[in-house]
Amino acid sequence: MSDVDPTPPTVHLRINGEKLKAGSGGTYDHIYPATGEVNARIPLADKQEIDLAVTKAHEAFLTWRKTPPAERRRLLQKLADLIEANAEEFARLGALDNGTPLAIAAGSPLLAAEWTRYYAGWADKITGELTGKPEDLGELGYTVAQPYGVVAIIITWNGPLISLAMKIPAALAAGNTVVVKPSELTPFAGELFMDLVEQAGIPAGVVNILPGTAEAGAQLVGHPLVKKVTFTGGPATATKILQGCAPDMKPAVLELGGKSAQIIFADADLDAACQHGTQFSLIVLSGQGCAFPTRMLIEDSVYDEVVERVKRIAESIVPGDPLEPGVVFGPVINEAAVERIVGMVERAKEQGATVLTGGRRLDRPGYYVEPTVLTDVDPDSEIAQNEVFGPVLCLFRFSTDEEAVAIANKTRYGLSSYIQTTNLNRALKVAAELDAGQTIINNANALEVSRPFGGFGLSGLGKEGGRDGLYEFLRVRAIGIKV
Repeated sequence: MSDVDPTPPTVHLRINGEKLKAGSGGTYDHIYPATGEVNARIPLADKQEIDLAVTKAHEAFLTWRKTPPAERRRLLQKLADLIEANAEEFARLGALDNGTPLAIAAGSPLLAAEWTRYYAGWADKITGELTGKPEDLGELGYTVAQPYGVVAIIITWNGPLISLAMKIPAALAAGNTVVVKPSELTPFAGELFMDLVEQAGIPAGVVNILPGTAEAGAQLVGHPLVKKVTFTGGPATATKILQGCAPDMKPAVLELGGKSAQIIFADADLDAACQHGTQFSLIVLSGQGCAFPTRMLIEDSVYDEVVERVKRIAESIVPGDPLEPGVVFGPVINEAAVERIVGMVERAKEQGATVLTGGRRLDRPGYYVEPTVLTDVDPDSEIAQNEVFGPVLCLFRFSTDEEAVAIANKTRYGLSSYIQTTNLNRALKVAAELDAGQTIINNANALEVSRPFGGFGLSGLGKEGGRDGLYEFLRVRAIGIKV
């Protein structure tokens, strides 16, 4: 038995510095994925609370946008320090939110603090540029980068803390205010995050966090005082968000799913490549991540060896209680996820795939699925083309660089791609041909704050991270003066 306290915090609707115990959207019974039992009742916002939150955020924006950049920097740096100081509690809440084991969840607060500090550093470095000089054009031209106003933030359930950190600090550094609708499946991290926002001294109304109904999300996107939307989730919801944005031509950042390929060439460090590809796809978040390399492409001459290594690693993964120290593999989010994942594996078998290991629900309480590896997968099949969002890894064989690129690019997604080789020239040549927002070579960090993250196609629009991530929250205006 774990010594970690399994009691979740009380969740509120956090609007303009106030804690509301109830909302007009009713309540949601939060289920702990490791047991399948209800562990909290979550208040839900509806249109009434959304309108209040947006109105208060707009009022706060009128002051926040004029706050000296150095002061915004100081407040965000203090928030980063508080996130880091509360790392242990965030890890505990991560386990209670969605079943992420403590050993995995422990990394999220440190990464969230890093993202917050990075964008704190940008707050006083937002500049325009000179576009025309009197001696050349007879006029002076320059640009100014200004905040939008109220930004709507809608996040999904697989990484609630890091999703908050990838969006809120950049928006605030740029001078915007935010209204956040987290998933009701994972409300606990947002509650603590909001506590720390207030402890950091960030003014009331600048950040508002409130779980809500689907109707609340639609109200938030379509609210006339919301000037931009940023969303992390799936393509189906993203389509509805774009429809909600369309009447006002409201811009949106969409960080969606992926079907990322990892290409393993024969000259790769096979120990590192197999560990990375298998653990990253099966263990971390139990495979519930958008950028994970869930398609492993293996060069012919080492295919059999890699298959055996991957099978051995997958079968060594031991499930356990997320609150137990040392456990790294936990449950998936809910019963629907179990049914979807197992169903996709069964259909893959019908379409000719071979289950190398796994493929079934584990016989224990909660929502556990065996780490699963498939071979003989048709690149055009459902499981090769659609995001599983669970602990399932598909293996493919290739003979030439061109064939590897063709298989990797044969998907409507384009979020991440991965290459394993000791030949840097080959890596750079292949990377240039991969149709993905980022290519990671030889186990480089897949989520680096100084590097823009975001995909193409079904993987979304816009970027998070780096200077590009900051400028998603700024409108560039041009000024011309006749001299």
